[in-house]
Parts: sequence; structure tokens; C-alpha cells
Amino acid sequence: GGYGIARITTILPTTPQTTLLPLIALALWGSIMANIICLRQTDLKSLIAYSSVGHMALVILALLTKTPWGLTGAMIMMIAHGLTSSMTFCLANTAYERSNTRTLIIATGMQLTLPLLATWWLLANLANMALPPSINIIGELSIMSTLFYWSPTTIIPLAINTLLTATYSLYMLIATQRGKPNTTMYMYPTHTREPLLLALHMMPLVLLIINPTLITGP
Repeated sequence: GGYGIARITTILPTTPQTTLLPLIALALWGSIMANIICLRQTDLKSLIAYSSVGHMALVILALLTKTPWGLTGAMIMMIAHGLTSSMTFCLANTAYERSNTRTLIIATGMQLTLPLLATWWLLANLANMALPPSINIIGELSIMSTLFYWSPTTIIPLAINTLLTATYSLYMLIATQRGKPNTTMYMYPTHTREPLLLALHMMPLVLLIINPTLITGP
């Protein structure tokens, strides 16, 4: 979907800044609302799914500015969040396989029984918050810079959006890893395939920041 919007916006005729204002305002509001919904989720996979809605709203915002920098930020964000979201879904599946539930209240305290997966949970949430050294930070900074150049007023909802993203990411991490373990869950040890699968998600996120031109082009 984001790629389709990118292809369409590049061939649309140049329009005045005020023409796209309603769409950009709607995308900003949608991103904030999606992040607020994440804070109210009790289902782990629903939380991850709504987080994708919030990040893809940023992609639409960048593409609507119709600038080369916005297109670059949108492409980086799509690839970075694609890896991050897939990684968190994999982690959610590892929790579901052991607890047979996606409810955050039940699947708690996994740090004490599965410390290795707790490390991957931390890395995934740090990437979701766009902290270095993941490529996510370049995508978000490019999008924020583009929107600030388009209209300095957008920095306020973008700051709220960033704060909400960090809040629900930490909420997801604490809800699954901290607390008292559920004694009804059969916590069998971590399989080799699980860290390998998660490493194949994390390695591109870290390595792409060394050479982002693989995404953005020369």
C-alpha cells in the first residue's frame, strides 16, 4: 500500500500546500489515535497490529509532502518497520506457543523463565521506538524533518506521536517480561530456531544504518 501511494504521488501534478492540508491533518490525527488505541489493548497481537497503523500513517505523511526527502524517509520507514513489526510478531508467537493466550495479563513474567527471549524483546522494542543503531531512526528523522520544513506546526503532533510510541512500547515490554510468572504456563526452553529467526530480523536493521544508500539510492 505504501509503495502504491509512493508511485502515485510522484506522478501527480504539483498542488498548493493548502490543498493537502486536510489529508495531512487526518493522517497526523490517525497516527495519534492508533497509538492511543495501542495503550488500551489487552491482546498482544492487536497491540502490534495497531502500532503498524501508527507507523504507516507517518509514511503517508511523508509521501503527501511530495518531496525527495519525504520519499526517502517513507521508503526507509516502510522497510525498517516491516522488519520490526515482523520481529515483534515472531516474539508474540513464541509467547503464545508457551502460554496459549495473547492476553497481556496472563502472559507475564517471561523474563525470569526465558531471559534470552527477554533480550530480544528489549531489542525489538528499542527498534520500534526508533532508537539507534537501528535504521528506524533515520526514517523517523527524515520524516520529521520533511514535515517540519513543510509546516513547523506539525512538530507538536509529531512529538506527541513519538511520546505515545515510546509509552506503548515500554508498556508492551513491561507487561510481558516483568511481574510474577504464570505458573500454568509450560515454559519449555528456547529453541535454536527462535534466536536465529530474530537475529535475521535484527541484523538488517543494524547493518543498514552503516550504508543506508542500499535503500535510498546514491
